Amino acid sequence: MTSFVPNTPNPILALVDYPGVQRSALWGLADMFALLPRLHDDQSGPEVRIISAADPAPSPCDAFVFPPSIDNSQGTEAPQLLDWAVTQHHAGALACSVCAGAFWLGHADLLTARPATTHWALEDRFRAAFPKVDLRPEHILIDDHDVITAGGLMAWLDLGLYLTGRWYGSDAVSRLARHLLIDPAGREQRHYSSFRPNRSHGDAQILTVQRHMERQVQDQMQTEQLAVLAGMSLRTFMRRFQSATGYPPATYLQALRIEKARAALERGGESVSEIAWNVGYQDLSAFSRVFKARTGLSPGTYRRRFHIQPQHHP
Repeated sequence: MTSFVPNTPNPILALVDYPGVQRSALWGLADMFALLPRLHDDQSGPEVRIISAADPAPSPCDAFVFPPSIDNSQGTEAPQLLDWAVTQHHAGALACSVCAGAFWLGHADLLTARPATTHWALEDRFRAAFPKVDLRPEHILIDDHDVITAGGLMAWLDLGLYLTGRWYGSDAVSRLARHLLIDPAGREQRHYSSFRPNRSHGDAQILTVQRHMERQVQDQMQTEQLAVLAGMSLRTFMRRFQSATGYPPATYLQALRIEKARAALERGGESVSEIAWNVGYQDLSAFSRVFKARTGLSPGTYRRRFHIQPQHHP
């Protein structure tokens, strides 16, 4: 965590009330910082201001946040907010976003050539809109000095604690986290993100192969065999599959296998070795390496964290 010295003894935090904003996050952040003085007699909190699209305040702030959206915001609904964000950032304000709020920073051109994150489900749309951003959707929060981006809808909690730490230190973070009964340390989006392959691309031959891979995930499929199934040359198949799904066939198959393994670990009682075999891995150590590389957790840790307990009815 890098240090941040606010421009004023008590930092001014602007929360942006844009069209479609998630209000629980907007007011949740305000409430979070309002708790700081109550948890310690000597602890102040930032001066929180709500900035509306109708009338962006011209006065400077030390940091501003574009919260998440629950209304599919594109980040262009209020151009005056983009101009305001650029002005504030150029004046030295820390620019922050949560989830789809990153689209606002992107359209303000505050993320170009920078590492950033957003909700994993928005990855494709974000990459298409901002190809020059170094998007890292596996991370919950990325601090790039004067720009901080956070991932999912509830990552405003992570951002709030992080800003608390930057401004008031680790002791304030501990008190606030204990009071809120949250412990977000060490989380990553890849622990939660799922593989959702595109099946609406309109290429019937590639869709046939995708469905075959779904049904026969345990088989040792070679790309050459899949090309034959599609009725294409190997070169044409590779090109068409990548164009339709966004992945090379081998990468797609690996992601599909890990996704099925995740579901088995969450819901089933099979051993890890049985699950590995059922999704096409004959080498347990290889399966464990691939699983951890994709999810950030070992299969055993993943099961302990996400296993769904069966419900018992009387």
